[in-house]
Amino acid sequence: MQWGDRSTVAFSRHLGLDIMDFYLAPIRSRQRSVHVDQRREGDRLTTTWHTRLGELRQVQQFSAETGLSYTVEHQVKEPADLGRLAEVFADQEFWVDAEGATATRERAALVGEGGIVVASMPGTPLGQMVRVHCGVEGLAYLWADAREGLRALFGVMEANHLRQFQLAASVDGLDGLIGMDDTSTTTISPAMFEEFCLSYTDRVADATHAGGKFYLHHSCGLIRDILDLYRQTKMDAVHAYTTPPIGNATIAFGREHLGGRIVIIVSLDELFRDMSDRAGVAASIARRFDEAGSAENFIVVVAADPGKTMEETAFVAGEARKHQRRLR
Repeated sequence: MQWGDRSTVAFSRHLGLDIMDFYLAPIRSRQRSVHVDQRREGDRLTTTWHTRLGELRQVQQFSAETGLSYTVEHQVKEPADLGRLAEVFADQEFWVDAEGATATRERAALVGEGGIVVASMPGTPLGQMVRVHCGVEGLAYLWADAREGLRALFGVMEANHLRQFQLAASVDGLDGLIGMDDTSTTTISPAMFEEFCLSYTDRVADATHAGGKFYLHHSCGLIRDILDLYRQTKMDAVHAYTTPPIGNATIAFGREHLGGRIVIIVSLDELFRDMSDRAGVAASIARRFDEAGSAENFIVVVAADPGKTMEETAFVAGEARKHQRRLR
């Protein structure tokens, strides 16, 4: 099994599920004048961007055992790096890959009318700074000491992202595009989201809607205090809405604060917990549907821990279908 193969479609059909298929947007990119080089030394990869304003360097540590990596040194380490990173984004050009576009249409035909195909897109500039470019600590200093530099960089990043959204929205076969902030209120406060993400979210949603597609906003985590702001945006759905004990907002709270227009897409994390008490699992799933109150604008996702059996997964899917029919 690998990303983009047919196994997920076969799996969903075997369980009698509708399909929400995440596929790669056939958008390709390159740097026009900024030179990028990489050097691997053992389990460390150093990437350097050579801009007219100076160099940016990122160091990543890889684990041969797990196949995972983490960032040892971020690109942005000081205010002067903001202009360098802006040059990297301004220098990129994008196009729709013809072969990838054909593959996307074929994927949509495979999924058929029993599902949708969505493509992941860049996150908000603020969220990308947390996750990719400078980390939480670096962002805290820049927020305090270089706010205008951040603002200028985010304008360049947004223009870059909009070009990607507009291209992806033109691709036949895709039903929706998914962006994100995905850092929760432990690293992005409501005030930060309101200042730098609120209007940005509307503009990428507008670009998505202009292509006849819907915009999903991925934001798993502790988002209770940000839902009233989400409601003000043009997003069509909150994807990976995370309930307690992992998240901090119940479905009922989300219904109240998001309103009836925005779709709540929630994973059934019962499949990531002990399932020996089947009655308890069934009751937990029932509570989710009771809180939703209606099947309208409410989607549950069946995604299992790799250690779960097909029988356990089928049990959860069956309970979800039972309550979905009850709410219709």
